[in-house]
Amino acid sequence: MGSRALTLFAAALAATFFAPAKGWNYGTATFYGGPDGSGTMGGACGYGNLYQAGYGTNTAALSSVLFNDGAACGQCYLIMCDSNASPWCKRGAAVTITATNFCPPNWAQPSDRGGWCNPPRPHFDMAQPAWERIGVYKAGIIPVLYQQVTCWRQGGIRITIGGSTFFQLVNFANVGGSGSIRSVSVKGTKTGWIALNRNWGANWQCNSALVGQELSFIVTSTGGQTIWINNVVPAWWQFGMAFLSNANFYY
Repeated sequence: MGSRALTLFAAALAATFFAPAKGWNYGTATFYGGPDGSGTMGGACGYGNLYQAGYGTNTAALSSVLFNDGAACGQCYLIMCDSNASPWCKRGAAVTITATNFCPPNWAQPSDRGGWCNPPRPHFDMAQPAWERIGVYKAGIIPVLYQQVTCWRQGGIRITIGGSTFFQLVNFANVGGSGSIRSVSVKGTKTGWIALNRNWGANWQCNSALVGQELSFIVTSTGGQTIWINNVVPAWWQFGMAFLSNANFYY
């Protein structure tokens, strides 16, 4: 067998033994926020109090390649520590997290030593309680296997209205199915349907005067499901208020 053939055979053999199983991807994970997860509240997705938003402490900040400028906000990932690659794993353990924050690059550190969220690394900076379900605290960083999974939520989508008189910022939380939203339209009692634009994270922007109007929404998930949420926000709404719908996605 020639040297080129040997090289190709070695590459194929390595792929056989080291490629993740179908549906799984390689990444790494660290933790933040303290043992009670209190330091994870808020974040780049705009959910605020993660308990009220329906997410608790099974959450993570995603590196740039996963966060996708906020389009991944609300998505769910099944994560397990790669026990074949590290002795600091809790073997057989797994946890499902929700993407609620952004882990920014640290250009002052190399990506293999401190710059864990530098592109193109797929990295999860997890809430500490979630991370400790799969890893041993002393490790600090662990190799993981992950895949995006369906989000299962209790109750309906939670809609929070922010902004000012001529600028509404609508946040959607507790989103089931794919967990993330592709498009949103809003209709007031005095308007037709108005398409919203993603502002950042899970916040969608509308530059119309909707104060004093009852609001309905058409929401399409990244999974392709569309739901109509009619008259969910009463005409007496004020900025900062949150309203729970009776509808949610399942794929």
